[in-house]
Amino acid sequence: MTKHWDYLHEKISHHLQFIYADVVTDIPMGELATQLMNTIGLNNEEDIQIPAPHQNYWDEQDIVMITYGDSVMNQHESPLFTLYRFLHTYCKSTINKVHILPFYPFSSDDGFSVINYSSVNEGLGTWSDIHRIAADYGLMFDLVINHCSSRSVWFDNFIKGEGPGSDFFMTADPSDDLSEVTRPRTSPLLRETETANGTQHVWCTFSHDQVDFDFRNPKVLLTFIQIIKHYIDNGAKLFRLDAVAFLWKIIGTKCINLPQTHEVIRLMRTLIEHVDPSIIIITETNIPNRENLTYFGNANEAHAIYNFSLPPLLVNTMVSGDCTYLKNWMMSMPPAQNGTTYFNFIASHDGIGLRPAEGLLSDDELGTLVQAMQNFGGRISWRSSENGQQKPYEINITLFDAMQGTVKGPDKYQIDRFLCAHAIMLGMEGIPGLYIHSLLGTSNDYEKVANTGQNRSINRKRWEYSELETLLDSPYSQHHKVLTRLSQLIRIRKAQEAFHPNATQFTLQLGNKLFGYWRQSLNRRQSIFCISNVTDEEQSILLSDINLIGTDNWIDLISREQVEDVLGFMQLKPYQTVWLSNMDYEEYRKANN
Repeated sequence: MTKHWDYLHEKISHHLQFIYADVVTDIPMGELATQLMNTIGLNNEEDIQIPAPHQNYWDEQDIVMITYGDSVMNQHESPLFTLYRFLHTYCKSTINKVHILPFYPFSSDDGFSVINYSSVNEGLGTWSDIHRIAADYGLMFDLVINHCSSRSVWFDNFIKGEGPGSDFFMTADPSDDLSEVTRPRTSPLLRETETANGTQHVWCTFSHDQVDFDFRNPKVLLTFIQIIKHYIDNGAKLFRLDAVAFLWKIIGTKCINLPQTHEVIRLMRTLIEHVDPSIIIITETNIPNRENLTYFGNANEAHAIYNFSLPPLLVNTMVSGDCTYLKNWMMSMPPAQNGTTYFNFIASHDGIGLRPAEGLLSDDELGTLVQAMQNFGGRISWRSSENGQQKPYEINITLFDAMQGTVKGPDKYQIDRFLCAHAIMLGMEGIPGLYIHSLLGTSNDYEKVANTGQNRSINRKRWEYSELETLLDSPYSQHHKVLTRLSQLIRIRKAQEAFHPNATQFTLQLGNKLFGYWRQSLNRRQSIFCISNVTDEEQSILLSDINLIGTDNWIDLISREQVEDVLGFMQLKPYQTVWLSNMDYEEYRKANN
């Protein structure tokens, strides 16, 4: 072939040799590398893009909204069209990227038991609806890579013992030592299944309707590269690799975060970035913080990782009035090198994961947090620990209701506390992701929990569009107040260069009642001191403690108040956040346009 193609082919072959080093395959690695390249569209030299190393394909303007395809519904139109209408009506000045949770035909788990990866769920709309959204917003597609539905054609073929998919699934013997396997669920790991080839015990990390793939078979890898190509062709600009930490299994190990899993991600990164370097890979790895950080690799694996420790630590801060644990965690977090960044979120379609808080919050602190959330109507999902004990895995609650009070009980500061939590998240190093129900100030949906029997349904409300419109247009509703004030924070954030996802971040030492950090723009022109009162009492801060440069003019970007005395005191109301900046880029750009 030619220089770039040959180099890329060799690089992919090296990935494959590592992945399949301990696996007997029917196909030489060089041939498999060629097939993978052809599958994703790298057929010759002209097809190959050359990615620049350590390139940031994001900036302070990037805000992601996370949503189901049917979070807003309107009679006589497809939910995906209604979602497009909602985005254009209420989010056009704030949101520029949208993560639509799996919108494919499915059998359970609200989309994550995929029946068919290449189709749009008819109940949501068509590919034309997806293309319409993709034309105006950067779209994140879910790649449900660890498992698929037991009702898929592939699993039917597995049962029949013939056809595509018949050899796609992971099996084990019940006599195997599976005691070390890390599980996020309490259901039995193996599903006994009668097949044409006799009784098989299929590996099910999550549920018996979600059957795990066996990536030791190269055909599984090839199939997923086909799926990736299909999604790119249909507008994907970001990929979320769902539950990817569990991808590779080896009997006798924990079957999570194995070296082969990391190498598969590196391989996918190599293929995707040579098709389009601007496409971003995000790994969804709901695991302890230290392990989560490994998915950056050396800026050659995930572009972004979910900052899973942030939600439990931030919620704990807001309800306890003590930022000690959050501050200690932030100080320990390494700055993401260029070409990588954090994906920050504090609410999602899942609950507040507690595994990422292990080693960061004490058992007593976790117990107090769990109790507070139960007092606010939350539900708790459990997992089996390594020694067989039941441990809290996830808190299921809307973030709005999680903020209705403190460990002392409910109070009058729900909206202020909720907005304070978002202000902290919006100012942090990384790309912010906002769940649609946070934007809307949605409360716990107990009716849906009763209907589905699933704890996670509490935070998966489907809004009737006409009802939602009425509430959003009413200045007295919690929904209007939340969307208006949150949108204002987002617009301020988007205008400031110091909020670039890779701009410098430094944790401030302001005691346990004031949480603060300093951001500085990449060109070092702008500084922003982000300080939040995380308590239900007024707090005072001595400005000399944060070293405001005396020759600069400082302004709180949120309240628009000037700082008159850089050596004086500032009073912060309960749950007030200030963004003290030496320049306001929003005003600067207006003046210079």
